Order: sequence, then structure tokens, then C-alpha cells
Amino acid sequence: MNRWKLLFVSLIGCIVVFGGGYGVLSLTNSPAFCSSCHEMAPEYSTFTASAHNQISCVQCHIKPGAINMLTHKMKSMKEVYYHVTGVPKQIVQTEEEAVSNENCLQCHSKNRLVTASGDLKVNHKGHIEKEIPCITCHAGVVHAKMATRGINVEEVRGEWTKENAEKMMEKKYLRPNMGTCIDCHDKVNNGEKPWKNAAYSVPPNPEEVEKKLEENSKESAKKTSTEATTVAATELKTEGENAETIAAEHEEKTQDIILQAIGKEQKDVKISMECGTCHKKVKVPKSHKTAQWNQKHGGTAVNELDKCVNCHQDSKWVREIPKEDIISLLKMKESKTKYKANLTVVKDQSRINKFCSACHSNRPPGHVKSDQWLTAHASKAKTADQKAECFVCHDQQKPVPGFTTAKAPTDVYCEYCHRTGFKSDVKD
Repeated sequence: MNRWKLLFVSLIGCIVVFGGGYGVLSLTNSPAFCSSCHEMAPEYSTFTASAHNQISCVQCHIKPGAINMLTHKMKSMKEVYYHVTGVPKQIVQTEEEAVSNENCLQCHSKNRLVTASGDLKVNHKGHIEKEIPCITCHAGVVHAKMATRGINVEEVRGEWTKENAEKMMEKKYLRPNMGTCIDCHDKVNNGEKPWKNAAYSVPPNPEEVEKKLEENSKESAKKTSTEATTVAATELKTEGENAETIAAEHEEKTQDIILQAIGKEQKDVKISMECGTCHKKVKVPKSHKTAQWNQKHGGTAVNELDKCVNCHQDSKWVREIPKEDIISLLKMKESKTKYKANLTVVKDQSRINKFCSACHSNRPPGHVKSDQWLTAHASKAKTADQKAECFVCHDQQKPVPGFTTAKAPTDVYCEYCHRTGFKSDVKD
């Protein structure tokens, strides 16, 4: 009889313990539990505004399997510790906790060769078999890359409501970034496999960056003042030279890729960089199909620059995403201004935008030889409008270094020859 009582009590105890444990697991697995901590407001609000809001957080963030679930729960105790002792300035997914392909394949098929839009040709199975993480391309599908954009920091967590999150969930952050594809393909063409380094697929952890900076500053402090001054001056000079070199290499590389993409430069590479390689249908506007469009698009650019930069914007061709300010972004959403035709804006864009300067840096075919053009170009620059077209590539006066960032594609400026200026088109 006592044995039966002991068995009954043990059974009840097991039900209470395991039932309670299951209840705790169920509670901590729910998105509502995640939202109970204020530091998770950005993550939770973007989750509710995303297309994945019908599944739980753990379906993405914990690998399938009971052991993985329990292991993750044990590791998550550090999050409770941080919540009590001091929340990190920014929540960033670490390399160890990055969303795995196993999670994605619970719902998504790897046998897709074309995207849902029917445009991009992507061999998903081929990418997965090469162990390329899904998040390398689909990093923003739920949280709109807010960690990389730097808009989920402590100071602005109070701004993250569902309504504001919907304003932040722009397509360019939800969908794969073309710059990511280009960067990876370019590295493959150079014999690299960037995805092998987990850090390639997740944003940098700000705490680790700060830690490294602190270590560097401590090492500098150990040196004598004379040594420190000499080293600092050398490092500053080297950094400046390196920055200039990197900027020049980046500009050259960007223009090189753009020329490959539009078919003006062919290279024998593993993966072609031409648009048609990945895009099943490239939507070219009808206006672009007119004869000699390359020489006749200036007027359209002036009147419809806002439409032009939807495609012809070099920021879309790079993988890096600049840091943003959520307050400024929300204000911009509330006060959108319509573009007005402005030749000065177009001129600056043609010089700054790598997509424009890839062609604008070349001598126009209509300019023939320099000695011939020198004596024949006056008839092409009689009116103010004609001169304005010249000023797209040429500065009127000698440019002052550092005065403007919109550097002209040529160092030939008008007043080099026209020392006394120009005859006014309008008589006083």
C-alpha cells in the first residue's frame, strides 16, 4: 500500500515539475514574453510589422530539437542578468546565435530557382549546398536590418511603436540588398568564400568594437609621451593615406562593376556581373530605347531625377549600410517633398553618383579631337542653357580644393582660356 502511495505521490510530483517546466518553456517561447522587456521594443515591434508575425520568435532563433531548446534556455540566463544589472546599449545578434539554415528550411523550400516576384534567378539549393547562410542575403526579412542601421540603441527604444516600425520597414531593408550579391560574387571571382567567416553575415557587435578600442588606447597609454606622439602622428598620417587609397580603390571598383553590369566591359569570371545574369527581366523604360539615348538623356535627368536615382544610385550597389537616426527618418516620412527640376542638383549628382560618372568621366564622342573642339565649341555654348550643359562636366572657374565635394570629371575649366569672362547673353 505504501509503495502505491509513493508511486502516486511521485507521479503527481512529476506532473507538477514537468508540467510547470513545460509551462515555463511555453511562456518564455512566446513573442509576448519577449515584449515584456523594454529593451526588446525595437525587435518586437518590427516582428509584429513583418510578414513573419504569425510564427514565434524561437522558430527562427533556436535550432530545431529539444536539446537545442534547453541549451538555448540555459544560455539565455545571461539575458536575464543583463536585464537586471544593465541592458546593453544595442541588441545585436552574435555569430554563435545567428539564425541557421535549419530554421529557415522548416518552412521554406530550397528548390526555388526564381524569386517570388519572378524576376531574380537565384539557385537557392546551390547556395545552401555551398553552406551559404540564408541570412547573408535575407538579413532584414523580419527586423529590417535595424542593428546595422544603428536605430535600435538605448536612446531611441521609446520611439519603437508598431506604427513607427511600419514606417521603418522599407522594402530596401526587407529584401536582399543588391550590394550584398555584388560584393559576394565579386569576392568569389577573386577566389574568396566570404560566408565561411560567420562575421560576414551578422552586424558587428558594438561592445566588442568598444572593447578593442579600449585595448588599443591602453596600449598607447603605456608608451612614453614622446613615443606616443610619434606613433600617433605616424598612425594619423598612415590612416589618412590609407583612407584616400581605400576611397580611390572603392570608386574604381564600383565603376568597374557598373560597367560590367551594363555590358560595357566584359570579363572572363566565374560569375558574370551583367544585370541579365541574375535578373530574368530588366525593366528598361521606353524612353531609354530611343536612338542615341546616351547623348540625349540630359533633359529627362533634369526633370525626372527622382525617378532616375531609383535605379541609378550607387548606394544600392554597395553592401555597407550607413548609420541612421530614427528621429530624422520619422520626420522625413512625415514631410516628403516633391522633386523640382534643378540643373545644379543634377550636375552634382552626375559627378557624385558613380553610376553617372562611370560614363561622364569619358570624353563625349561629339567633342572630336581636342585641337578641333577648341576652336569649334563656341557655337555649342551660345545660350545659358547650352552653357549649363557644359557645366555638368566642366567648372566655369578654377575649382578650390576642399570647397566642394562634387568634383568635376575633368580638370579643364572654362576660365582657364576665357580669362576675361563671357559675353552676357542678357543685355542690361
